[in-house]
This record gives sequence, C-alpha cells and structure tokens, in this order.
Amino acid sequence: MNDVKQFFEIWKEKAVKDGDLIHELCAMENNDNEMTEAFYTNLEFGTAGLRGIIGAGTNRLNVYTIGKASQGLAAYINSINNNGSVAIAYDSRIKSDLFAKTAAEVFAANGVKVYIYKELMPTPMLSFAVRYLKCDAGVVVTASHNPSKYNGYKAYDSTGCQLCPEAADFVLDIMNKVDTFEGVKSLDFDEGIKSGKIEYISDDVYNAFLDSIENVRVSKDLDLSNLSVIYSPLHGTGNKPVRDILKRIGVSNVTVVKSEELPNGNFPTCPYPNPETPDAFVEAKKIAENNPADILIATDPDCDRVGIAVRNNGEYTLFSGNDVGVLMLNYILSRRKALGTLPQNPITVKTIVTTELVKNIANKYGCKVIEVLTGFKFIGEQITLLADNNESNRYVLGFEESYGYLAGDHARDKDAVVASMLICEMAAYYKSIGKNLAEVLEDIYNEFGFCYCVQKSFTFEGITGMAKIASIMDNLRNNVPKSISDIKVSVFKDFGISVSTDFDSGEKTEIELPKSNVLGFYLEDGSSVIVRPSGTEPKIKIYIGAIAETDKKATEKRATLLSYGTKLLGV
Repeated sequence: MNDVKQFFEIWKEKAVKDGDLIHELCAMENNDNEMTEAFYTNLEFGTAGLRGIIGAGTNRLNVYTIGKASQGLAAYINSINNNGSVAIAYDSRIKSDLFAKTAAEVFAANGVKVYIYKELMPTPMLSFAVRYLKCDAGVVVTASHNPSKYNGYKAYDSTGCQLCPEAADFVLDIMNKVDTFEGVKSLDFDEGIKSGKIEYISDDVYNAFLDSIENVRVSKDLDLSNLSVIYSPLHGTGNKPVRDILKRIGVSNVTVVKSEELPNGNFPTCPYPNPETPDAFVEAKKIAENNPADILIATDPDCDRVGIAVRNNGEYTLFSGNDVGVLMLNYILSRRKALGTLPQNPITVKTIVTTELVKNIANKYGCKVIEVLTGFKFIGEQITLLADNNESNRYVLGFEESYGYLAGDHARDKDAVVASMLICEMAAYYKSIGKNLAEVLEDIYNEFGFCYCVQKSFTFEGITGMAKIASIMDNLRNNVPKSISDIKVSVFKDFGISVSTDFDSGEKTEIELPKSNVLGFYLEDGSSVIVRPSGTEPKIKIYIGAIAETDKKATEKRATLLSYGTKLLGV
C-alpha cells in the first residue's frame, strides 16, 4: 500500500493535463480500494497493445499511459527507420479523439511523421492505411466491443498486423524506463499540423479502401436490389463505410437504426456493444416488427466484428460467428468454383477455437486449412507470408468464431465492412434461388456434419480476478480430466508449453505454434473443450465443439459438454 500511496501522491501533484483526472484523483484520496486498483500495477502492454478502464492511475487508460505507450512505439519506429511514419485512427469511445491526438503529439515530437484520420474510422481502415501509406507502424484507439468504461490502444507494424511479441517487448521495455511525467516528449497538435509533422489522411485513402473491398465481390453481376437490410453501427464507426459499400454494390433497401446511428461512447441503447449478444439486435428488431427485412446486421464500435440475424418463418434467428463463417466459406468456395474464379490450391485460415466444420467444407473444394492461435494477428501473419511468396491469390477467407472475418488482402485485421458486403451478397444470391441463410445453413450441416459450437465467458476483474483466472488454469494443467461428460479425453494439448499428449499411447509431440496460455481437451468422439484467458478482457473463456450424428444429438451434447466444462473451471 505504501508504493500505491506514493504513486498516488505523485499523480495528484503532476497529472494536470486532463481535468477529469484531477477530479477523479481527489475523489479516490480516501478510498483505499479504488486507489489500489488504480495504482497497484502498470497497465500491461502486449501484442494487442493496451486495453483498460478509462481513468486516473498507472493501471488505467489516460493521456499519460497513452503517452508512455506512444513514446515506446516511437522509439521502436526510430530503431527501424530514421525517417519513420505512423498512421492513427480512433473510434467513438469516450476520449478516443483525445487519446489519438495525444499519441500524435508524442510521435511528432519524436521525429515520426504522423498521418491521422480527420474523423472516426474503423480498425480495418487503420490496417489498410498503414499499408497504403507505407507507414512503419499504426495505432487505433479503441476497446472494440467492451463496455463504455473501457478504451484501448492497438498497435500495428508495417505489414498492417498487430505487433509481434518482439516488437511489443521492445515498446514495453521503453515504457518501463520512461518517467510518466518527465520522459515523454510532446509537440502541440496544432503546431504539428502547421509544421507538417502531423497530416490528416485524405479522402483518397477512404475511397481506395472501398475500392479494394468492392474488388473482393464474388458474384459481381448479381442484382442486390431485392434484398432488404436493417443495419446498426451500435453508435460506432461502421455507419459511413458500411452504408457506402452497400450502396456501391446495389443494396438500396437499407434501414439504419436511428437510435444507434450516431457516435456515442456511452452506448445508451446497448451497454455491451458486442454483435455476439442478443442485446445488439433489440433496437433493430423493434424496427423489423413493422418493417420486416431479410437480414439484420450489427457492427461493433470499431467495425471489425459483425453479427447478423436472419428472417426465417417470420422470426429472426441470431447466427453465431461460426455459423456466419461456414456460410461465407461455403459461399465463396462454391460460387467461385462455379464462376471459374477459384484459384488453384486455395487457402483458408481459422483459429484453433473455430469450428472444425471448416475442414469438411474446405476438403470438398480442395482448399487447404491453416490453423493458428486465437487472435486475428495470426491470421494476418499468414496472409503476409502468402504475399511475400507472391501467392496472395490463394487466400480466400480467414475467420475466427468471435465474429471476425477477412476476405481479400487489403488489411491484416478482421474487417466488418468487407464481411457486411459479402453477407449481403450471399443473402441476395440465395434469395434469388429461393432460400434464406437459415435454410442454407441447415443444408450445410446436413451435408458436412453436425459440429455445434458455443463459447462462454466468465469475468473476474481486479487483483483478485487475475489471481482467480491464474488459479483455474493452473488447476486444469495439474489435474487433467480423463473424461468429460463420460466421453474419454484422447488428446490433451497444453499450448503454454507447446506439448500435445496422446492419452492412448502416452506419446508427447510438439505443437508447432507459438506458446500461448490455452488448454485443449480433445475427446474420442471428435468433440472438444478448450479453455483460455482472454488477452484483452478480465475473462476466462471456454469453447465447446460438439460433434454428433444428428441435429438433436449435437444440440444435446453441446449443452452437456458446456455444463461439465463449466464445472471443470470451478465457476
């Protein structure tokens, strides 16, 4: 507590850049719990950058923690290029614009040329801008789909991917050496604009982004005018680019959810602005009661995730990320084959927690499946490797179960703009042959097998929460179950030490993936239970993949495995 109190006193004296911090520090002076949570540690910087609660303190996101991260990233850029540059974007969250300008001021003061969007823009447009403008790095200020009290700082390298571990460690090392108040350089933003050290990104980049997405279309001659859509940007950055791309491809019947149209970091209609949740579609469904649409679409605040609900027999069915992913993969492969545009030896990329159904669909079309760790940066790395070998044309789709998709190589992060376009295109195509997406999904399961997935998260915040999550993972590692729901565990994979153990033979083999704090229990019937802490939220997640012969059996097995898996976690 002595160190916490000491840090608090320093901040109370020196944290004067933001009036909100002054008031917050005064308010916590007599609240030991709040003070401890705010100062007991430094906000962690990793390959996903920073993410945390907005507020005063070393364990909070504010102009000072943003400044230290930017000082570290500036040092990284200068270590690889004496005349380096960085692109910056930001979303609609509380203080996102302030944090973006703060970062720009630090980069400019460190001799790094800054290109910054003049208005809020999606995360994939930052990844695109880094590549388009040939920058050495990029930053987008966002906390993606987290509640409004959070914000974040995602950092990217010159390929448009999130930072690799070595680069993140370099930034963190500088951050740990820099004094919060005296060691961070800064140049006034307006002065940076006048001097040319900071430059607004032109509309040409926005238009080039949409051009690139439009080129990803599969059925380019398809008439989409008969498709009806209700769209919600959930108060975020998707409002402009999603509507623009749908207009470009001829989706003229688009109704925007007015109550969620304009930027609002408080997310008043949907406190957890995540298209994975039913709450994200409440307002859209209200509109659909009097004006039914074929499909409801919602994108998260930084527009890198998208969720849908499909009208079927007068009701709206919410689709999971896996559902949309297999629909999209099957549509792209089948249509491109029919149109003669499918490349030889196509490739799709999925994460280890994404449905195994991908493999069955890919096999039909001679498509190679590459599996990577959870996190879209690993999918982005595979696209970069293909590009380095002049094989970008082989890549057809990458996706993860958490509602992230990317078709095309214009970006190296998930992109809800291109995904929204393709979702509408495939919905219109199937409508033209008399089917809706729910019916098509049923056909896919009947053809390729019943692999039903579900993910459940458990939140543990603060100091005690971190300890709880670590304890759960340690217990599972040291007490590996022999069976789950009376189904034998055949293989146990500890991705943290990159070892796979076959329980039948006792053989241990190396997992050819980077080490990651993930545990996988693979059952003898092909089903799976995977557990991992979130890399960006105070959560631990369990992923169930249930395989059975029929729809009913797969549904029942999914529920049973989730119940047993939850008990394994002890929560």
